Amino acid sequence: MLVNLTPHPIRIYGWSVPDRIDPGQHAPLLTLEPSGTVARIGQIDLGTQYLLHCPAPVEFVEFRHANGLPPRPTKNSPEWENPTAWYVVSLALALSEAGHRPDLLVPYQEVRNLEGAVVGCRSLAHPV
Repeated sequence: MLVNLTPHPIRIYGWSVPDRIDPGQHAPLLTLEPSGTVARIGQIDLGTQYLLHCPAPVEFVEFRHANGLPPRPTKNSPEWENPTAWYVVSLALALSEAGHRPDLLVPYQEVRNLEGAVVGCRSLAHPV
């Protein structure tokens, strides 16, 4: 099972499409519609610091504490070793959970329209 936990449809075009396309001329191999649940990376503001030799104030922010993800599989369980559900999330969220979740995927190798906006990807990636 493949579940899109982003707020956008994810169109997977495969490796044969060019970097820039007219979406009307190329059909995706697969479109993952949003599931209705959006997983996001949480943040906790820890305060402002003024760093030596840095003229701008710097906010210390802890980026983790994912919201909207289903329960994490138990480590070393059959579901950890071979997930039966895969969740497509943002790269930032997947990287914050790398090594802690075996079931997160991200869009990989962006495909853009002729104006330069991202319209899909070539495949999914598994951050490790």
